Amino acid sequence: MRREREPIPHMKSTFLLVKCPDCGEERILFSNSAKDVGCQGCGKKLVESRGGKAVILAEIKKKLG
Repeated sequence: MRREREPIPHMKSTFLLVKCPDCGEERILFSNSAKDVGCQGCGKKLVESRGGKAVILAEIKKKLG
């Protein structure tokens, strides 16, 4: 039996444009961030790192790339 060609794998991580729920400031973040990321305007935590896929605590506006 002949093995079929596998398609090129797609990346599971992406960049996200998120909006802070408190002050409304928008920021570009990585979906698999290794550090906790806070808002530059008010300091609220937007991303919580979990070792792999990060937990996004802000509103996701758009996926970039």
